[in-house]
Formats: sequence, structure tokens, C-alpha cells
Amino acid sequence: MTKNLKRVLASETPDFAGREIRLNGWIRIRRDHGKLIFLDLRDRSGLIQVVVNPKVSEEAYKVAQELRPEYAIEVVGKVNKRPESAINKGLASGAVEVEATEIKILAKAETLPFDMGEVKLNLELPTLLDYRSLTLRHPSISEIFKIQEEVMKAFRSAAEKLNCTEIFVPTISASATEGGAEVFKVKYYEHDAYLTQSPQLYKQIMVGVFERVYTISHAYRAEPSVTTRHLSEVVQLDIEIGFIENFDELLDALEFVGTSIISDVSKKFDKTLSSLGIEEPLIPTKVPRLTLKEAQEIIFKFSSGERDPRGEQDLNAADEKLICEWAREEKNSDFVTITHFPTKKRAFYSIPDPKNPEISLSYDLLFRGLELSSGSQRVNDYDQLIKIMKDRKLNPGNFSMYLQAFKYGLPPEGGFSFGLERLTMQILELSNVREASMFPRDMERVDERLSASK
Repeated sequence: MTKNLKRVLASETPDFAGREIRLNGWIRIRRDHGKLIFLDLRDRSGLIQVVVNPKVSEEAYKVAQELRPEYAIEVVGKVNKRPESAINKGLASGAVEVEATEIKILAKAETLPFDMGEVKLNLELPTLLDYRSLTLRHPSISEIFKIQEEVMKAFRSAAEKLNCTEIFVPTISASATEGGAEVFKVKYYEHDAYLTQSPQLYKQIMVGVFERVYTISHAYRAEPSVTTRHLSEVVQLDIEIGFIENFDELLDALEFVGTSIISDVSKKFDKTLSSLGIEEPLIPTKVPRLTLKEAQEIIFKFSSGERDPRGEQDLNAADEKLICEWAREEKNSDFVTITHFPTKKRAFYSIPDPKNPEISLSYDLLFRGLELSSGSQRVNDYDQLIKIMKDRKLNPGNFSMYLQAFKYGLPPEGGFSFGLERLTMQILELSNVREASMFPRDMERVDERLSASK
């Protein structure tokens, strides 16, 4: 290989027209046209077309004849401008191509089990996940996780605008985080421990240190179900705010973070979303807010009586879709906040409404038919917390460190949590949350399908 040539990325090639460069990447497609071989070379920045002409380099042509999709190669060649009629406006490098003079094979690939050259990878979900190390390479799949990265950046940015301090919490807990049974029990040396259901208890403790905190953490739910919107392991984006003055302050923070994430991602990836037929989100100046009871009445009327959720303890998937359709039509908003869920249906730390203890000061933020976030104002009185735990048959002794924070003065506070995979799924209108997880875990899969490994 020609020495002393700095590597150039595919997206940078237009800046090197007329010059010799070095490329590294994977073969996405090889096309033979007469005596010419065309290669679509993929690197971290995108695609570039490489032309191999035996009249320019017989040696490069000889190597090119061996190449197959996903071979990792190094190419040296000259950057040439394409004719106006041949410019590919869909690529950052579309105005140029590289005429190869040298090609070196860095790693070979076996024959692919399916065609990776299509614009969209049309595979059934099991196949998509069974070959995950390969399918993640496809641009239509890897783009999901570039967008997910932006979701994370947007969350961090919003949290920092709320003056929150980032904290890092453990995923092994001494007790079931929220007192439920749907936890993964692990052997911790000679003791029993649990994978945390959420970072909830730890972020509340840290309110006593930093007042306002946020964390990005893994959470584990041993729910015995397989749905399109649940995973056994998820990434949670959590915020907890101390010294709140009222319930509305929490709702303001929740809606600010939720709308900021959607707005930031939609602006940065507007072309990608548009190419997928995804409409620009309707983000109102003020997100409509409804109590659960109000939402249920609206759903009943909006569905012309076909759906009657009045008196139920929560909204189901159909209800969430209907109330979001109402918000879009009546309030010009793709968001709606639902508040005041039954106290007994919320976690023990959710504070009952002083006006009606049967109802909690809790909330969900919905976007385009799906709950994105859930949270509540918290019980911050030590004695009240102990009483609630005992009423719910929870042993306060299993929450000693958590309770310690309240014993020594924790202010009025509350918070909320978003699921990274669910956010990504809803922004991209994916049919299954597993598509929004690089390596999804559920009842049927830990990397490989569990039934296949028996």
C-alpha cells in the first residue's frame, strides 16, 4: 500500500477531488459492468463509490474480483468528480467517486445469509435478531441507533437545562426496588440480591445531596409477558427534583424534557424521518393536561361510546391511542399528559392527593398513542412512608438505606422516567420495541433465542 497517506472518510471525499487518498471500509455492494467493477464502500461516515478499472491497475482489478459483501478492505485511489448526470444527491459523497489503484483485503466475509444490498432490510424480526451482529451493519438499522444517540444527547441537554447533576447508580440492589415480585434474583456471594427494577430509590437518596439529579441506567423487569412494547432489560432516563413548590412544577419539567427530546431529534434527523414518511411532530406551547377521569370521559365520547374506560384503574393501549388522537384533533398536539392515577395502582412512594387520598399525584406523558414517561410527586415524610410500606406488606427493614435519607430530612420532591428504547420506537414509528434495542433481552432471548440454545 502507498505509504504516508492519511485515511479519508467517505463523507470527506468531495474535499479531495483530484487528489490521491486512502479509504478503509466494508464492501456493501459489488457490481460488475463489462470490464469495470463498482464497489459501494461503507465506513462510519457513510458510503462512497469506488471504481476499479483494469486499464488503471491490473493488480487492483485482480483483487477486486475476489471481493464479496462485508469484506473489510483498504483502498488507495484518486478522487474524481462525477459527471452532472451521475451525481447521487442522496449521498454526502455523491458528487465524486474514487478510482482505485491499490486494494488490500483486511478481513474476508463468508457468503451472506440474506441480501444486505437492499435500501431497507426486509427481514422477519426473529431473523433480524438472530443475525444481530450482521444486521446492525445495515444503514437502515444502524441509523436507528444514531437517532437513539441523539435521544440520549437531547435528554442530557434538557436535564442540564433544569440544573440537574448527573449521577451513576448501581444495578444490584439489596431488595426489590419497588417492592414488587417481578424482579430477577441473583446470588451475590453468600447472599441474595436483585437486579434493580429502576434507579428510583437511589435517585431519591441523591436529592438529599444535589437537590436535582438525573441518571441514565439499566433496569430489569422479570415480567412474564411478550409484547411489542416491553423488554426485560431497558435503559431508563430518569430525573428527580427536590424542593418543589407544587405539583405543576413537576408537570412543567416532565413536559419540557419530553418535548425537548422529540423536538431536538426531529430537527436533526428531519430528512431521515421525512424519507420514512414520518410527519413532523405537533409540539404545542402548552401540552394539554387531563386527569385520568377526564381522559376516560373524553375517550368514551370521542369513540362515540364504542370504548368505555370509565371507572377503570388505568388506560390500556387502545385508550392511549384514542386520547392522543383527540389531543391531535382538538388541541393540535401530539402530546398529552394524564394525571391523578389511583394511589393503590402506583408505587408506594407516590404521594396521595391531599384532597382525595384514593388518587395519587402521579402522571404519564403520552406521545402519538404511547406512554413515553411516568412519574409522581413522592412521599417525603418519614413516618408516612413507614406507614404506607407496612400497609402494603413491605418490610421497612429491607429499605434501610433508602429510609435513612428521609429520616434525616428529605424535602418535597418528585420525578419521572423515560424509556430509551420506547422513545426511539415511537419517534421512528417502529412496530416492535426490540427493533430499538441493539441487543434485546426478553423472555425468549438473551442474544440467542433461548429455545434454540436448549
